[in-house]
Amino acid sequence: MSAFSLDPRRAALHRRRKVVNVVALALALGAMAFGLFWLIWILWETVTLGLSGLSAQVFTESTPPPQAEVGGLANAIVGSAIMVSLATLLGTPIGVLAGIYLAEYGQRTWLGTVTEFINDILLSAPSIVIGLFIYAVVVAQAKTFSAYAGVLALALIVIPVVVRTTATMLSLIPNSLREAAYALGTPKWKVISKVTLKASLAGVVTGVLLALARIAGETAPLLFTALSNQFFTTNLGEPMASLPVTIFKFAMSPYENWQKLAWAGVFLITVGVLALNILARVLFKNKH
Repeated sequence: MSAFSLDPRRAALHRRRKVVNVVALALALGAMAFGLFWLIWILWETVTLGLSGLSAQVFTESTPPPQAEVGGLANAIVGSAIMVSLATLLGTPIGVLAGIYLAEYGQRTWLGTVTEFINDILLSAPSIVIGLFIYAVVVAQAKTFSAYAGVLALALIVIPVVVRTTATMLSLIPNSLREAAYALGTPKWKVISKVTLKASLAGVVTGVLLALARIAGETAPLLFTALSNQFFTTNLGEPMASLPVTIFKFAMSPYENWQKLAWAGVFLITVGVLALNILARVLFKNKH
């Protein structure tokens, strides 16, 4: 005879736990299936409608007027590439340095606590709030929309992501590595640059890529800063087109050619963000 047959209470408890486990597993699988259903549906619509709108003109022509037969997204693609690249170049050094301070110098200090608190607020702040802030500080003072303002808004989104990732990755480095370097007489700045930062490089790069993927699809900050431009331009001092804003305008229009271009832009952004996330996952996997 088994132990459960000798103790009816234990047998009943075992059966109840099995029922609870089956119910919890069924709910978890149902939630996963529900999420995957909508994700697959969204991706299917993006791929089918996006591919139907792709053509050579998408990459060679600027955004067209309504009902025009020829037109593309060249100005929006270049504008997005310029602003996203500059925002990443501006925000990454600031974020990395702030993350280094939090992990290596700011522990158990009032300045480190305040910095971490402000960074958490920026990390969770809606992007439209950041866009309105740059509008009030930059655009309203200059009395013109510009790509410079768009770069600043996107950089403010990049910084907290890079700060959090850098600080987290550095905190995961064993103290034994630091102590070994200190024992050899290495100064702290060199320990950070040659030991801890080098050991966590893959994680830091992952954070930068994730921040880049996030700002690539931001629309609200650019509506209040860079606005848009129907023509091709690389002048950062004037309004500049971007893919997210162009998609926002074209998708809501009644014109079929604009709607097709909007879906083509959605497809391009989705593929780009997917590629960046896959690259970040690969780097993070290699780190561990």
